[in-house]
Amino acid sequence: MTAADRQKRLDELAQDIIEKEVCADLKAQATQLVMGEGNPSATIVFIGEAPGKNEDIQGIPFVGAAGKFLNVMLEQAGMERSDVYITNIVKYRPPNNRDPLPAEKAAFLPYLLRQLAIIQPKVVITLGRHSMEYFLPGAKIGDMHGEAVNVVIENHEFMVMPLYHPAAALYNGGLRQTLIDDFLKVPELVKTLSI
Repeated sequence: MTAADRQKRLDELAQDIIEKEVCADLKAQATQLVMGEGNPSATIVFIGEAPGKNEDIQGIPFVGAAGKFLNVMLEQAGMERSDVYITNIVKYRPPNNRDPLPAEKAAFLPYLLRQLAIIQPKVVITLGRHSMEYFLPGAKIGDMHGEAVNVVIENHEFMVMPLYHPAAALYNGGLRQTLIDDFLKVPELVKTLSI
């Protein structure tokens, strides 16, 4: 499947979310759906929790302060945003940037799975505990960060590496280097899967 075909299917998936009014309460107070951005044929997909204020305005994930830090880490790891795909579990901004509710995450999870089935990445990088919990239920991010784990969900197999959310490193300086160190493992992981 070409990148253009994948992008068309991602656009159709976004339209499906809008038409089915997934999380209508969230939709009503959000500016727009924030589906994702990047290479629709990416080897690596980054998954955060939900859009924030800047993401809601621009319609692009990770464009605020956490996104700037994500860009820095991508650069340090020899990657660009255009090489990877970036999305969130929940596609509408929760009011006042509150954490997404379990019901909101559950409503969007089938669409996230469809998104991943279209892109077919080799590696899924979860950013923060909300996206990690879906792939590794019951795991603690403090124990799992930077460790690659093979996961099968609904007949889809993923190599998952949980990382701390970039926003956490902005609030907790001690996590900054940990996140950078973990991030630098990503290209090596991709290489081992490509052999």
